[in-house]
Amino acid sequence: MNDGLVVRAGVVIPEAELEWRFSRSSGPGGQSVNTTDSRVELSFDVASTTALNDILRERALERLATRLVDGVITIAASEQRSQWRNREAARIRLANLLREAIAAPPRPRRPTRPSKNAIRRRAEDKRRRSETKRLRGRPAD
Repeated sequence: MNDGLVVRAGVVIPEAELEWRFSRSSGPGGQSVNTTDSRVELSFDVASTTALNDILRERALERLATRLVDGVITIAASEQRSQWRNREAARIRLANLLREAIAAPPRPRRPTRPSKNAIRRRAEDKRRRSETKRLRGRPAD
């Protein structure tokens, strides 16, 4: 866990840029409910990170705009009973979120036309279906 958070090949967030906060989880407890700080909050400053180049940073800021507070994204994890597991869950969630945010945009669709043969087959199928339905009607007197 000390070598940083790997987002994808070539993009590693140094451990020094990750900020951790721990608190007590809500919900039912047991003997150790009031003594363990198992809830984890992982914060990462997207706006001033050195791990992302300018293009990736702008892409991440644009795509994560609704989740950022002053350029910082915060992930909370409290599903597990152990702090260590919650830390791992938060790291995985942050990596997945950043991976999606810095992904290249999809290629624009190139419009295509149906072939002449496809148009002919469609018209024939429509004629055949129309004839089938016409024959289902009442016979003429």
